[in-house]
Amino acid sequence: MAIQDLTNDAISLLKKLIETQSFSSEEYVTALHIEDWFKRYDVVFKRAKNNVWAVNKYFDSRKPTLLLNSHHDTVKPNSAYTNDPFNAFVEDGKLFGLGSNDAGGCLVSLMATFTHFYNQENLKYNLVIVASAEEESSGPNGLNSMLSIIPKVDVAIVGEPTLMNLAVAEKGLVVFDAVIEGTPSHAAHPNDNNAIYNSIEALQWFKDFKFEKGSEALGDVKLTVSQISAGSQHNVVPGHVDLVIDVRVNDAYSNAEVAQILKENAPVTSITPRSLRLNSSSIPVDHDLVKVGIAMGRSTYGSPTLSDQAVLSCPSLKLGPGDSTRSHSADEFIYVNEIEEGIKIYIELLNRVIV
Repeated sequence: MAIQDLTNDAISLLKKLIETQSFSSEEYVTALHIEDWFKRYDVVFKRAKNNVWAVNKYFDSRKPTLLLNSHHDTVKPNSAYTNDPFNAFVEDGKLFGLGSNDAGGCLVSLMATFTHFYNQENLKYNLVIVASAEEESSGPNGLNSMLSIIPKVDVAIVGEPTLMNLAVAEKGLVVFDAVIEGTPSHAAHPNDNNAIYNSIEALQWFKDFKFEKGSEALGDVKLTVSQISAGSQHNVVPGHVDLVIDVRVNDAYSNAEVAQILKENAPVTSITPRSLRLNSSSIPVDHDLVKVGIAMGRSTYGSPTLSDQAVLSCPSLKLGPGDSTRSHSADEFIYVNEIEEGIKIYIELLNRVIV
């Protein structure tokens, strides 16, 4: 089928996805729209919960497998929207609507790309596509749940808005809960062990602490105290202060290493990671996908934002139409010509690597 026809159909599908509520774990109906696409193009597909996936027609287990992945769940619209977030409309070349940029444009572009190659024989790589759920919430029934179901993946392209530049690395994430203890008391009485005052030293330590190892692609580990809570009434000194610390991990450390460093050094009573599974990710710059992308004029960079790359253990490249700065913003949009360009670049990239 002509690329322009696939592109037109992809844009039509994106409008349907925008107009269908699909908050994380509520993607049942958008999954049906994705199924309809595959049915229309006679693509054999399967579904696991709200994840829809397929492999190319001439899949050969002796060949390496390239995963194409993006998600069809969205965050909830914020209160600053002036448009109806579920109304897909085009104005001045912009397709507006919740999930248009993050990551509907990427998803439909990858689906068009997969469909373009679906019936081709003698590819150097197998293709598997997963339209995944629960990316925004890092939920248990998203791409992570599919890795034991789909064929073993050797390399992946994860569709997120990168302006079709090559995000060759992505920071991981660990969220920590920390506790600073003191002695609870009546506010009218002397207390040399006030947990709130004790937190001053800890907050200054977190503000000043630097991890030693930087990364060429991802820079330094970024540590941020993002929440603090203590006390319930004015005349009671609380027995503890609770902190939440957001740590964006570069590819010089594993999440487990970061957790161990903070446990050994942070001046708090306790510090506990919520999860260690969202690790940093990368792809070697000498991988064919990267070398060909650079030859096509695409730039490389390290991404500070988290995606489904975090659950993959194979090399992965983040690449997609749209601009990350628009994600989760009011009146979200993607330019129509970004989708058109995205499909062309995806297809040209794979033509040079897998054909």
